[in-house]
Amino acid sequence: MIRHPAVSGSFYPANPEELLTQLDSLLPVGDESRKVKGIIVPHAGYIYSGAVAGEVFAASQIPKRVILIGPNHHGRGDDIAVSGAVSWATPLGEVPIATALRDQLVAGIPALSIDNQAHKHEHSLEVMLPFLQRRQPELQIVPIVLGHLSLADCLQLGTALAAVLENREDEVLLLASTDMNHFSSAQTSEKLDSLAISAMTAYDPQRLYRVVRENQISMCGVLPAVTVMQTACKLGARECQLVRYAHSGQVNGDNSRVVGYAGLTLE
Repeated sequence: MIRHPAVSGSFYPANPEELLTQLDSLLPVGDESRKVKGIIVPHAGYIYSGAVAGEVFAASQIPKRVILIGPNHHGRGDDIAVSGAVSWATPLGEVPIATALRDQLVAGIPALSIDNQAHKHEHSLEVMLPFLQRRQPELQIVPIVLGHLSLADCLQLGTALAAVLENREDEVLLLASTDMNHFSSAQTSEKLDSLAISAMTAYDPQRLYRVVRENQISMCGVLPAVTVMQTACKLGARECQLVRYAHSGQVNGDNSRVVGYAGLTLE
């Protein structure tokens, strides 16, 4: 089964040439990329969050295999759902699923289930693929979306992911997909987002979860971020560095209702 695009033509161009042109405008050139264990990247339409995402992708070495973890905005399917497709299509071509890695994860993590319904209309991982394809022509992926999980669930999942990955000889990049606070004023969003970003750059996933909940920050991918931070920490990451922060008001001029975007690396 091929998973076909759900948001091409809206979040990013459906025309391959237009898409490549936009990607190349968003991916900075000249800076050397570095090896990282994980990245945290926004998933809005490219016109809004693409510059932040592009800086993160350009700054990071992209290995052949990437585990993408994002929020399940639609709520369909299981709470920890991996795609059962053989590939995901984008306007730039098909991206194969890393089936052996997926099978290894399913076998090693009882809570992880194969569920295509959870991925059918979800955009949070799809929008990452053209960036990844542009940076890594031999890309293979394992897409996972998360539904309703507790902090303990996320930490347990992150630890279980690390237990599977720590004995692999090949390099696997972890990607968490999230936007930051939604639809507050620019001033309010910047204040709330700074609280969450401070928890991330302190490399404290538990604090991140608590800060988001206690301050009612509408960070849609807090669960993927906590999970990936936990996984990367178990695999040796000790630093979480902010690459860039921005919000939608800086693009459309409307600072009364903005969405925040943060890009970070885990090293």
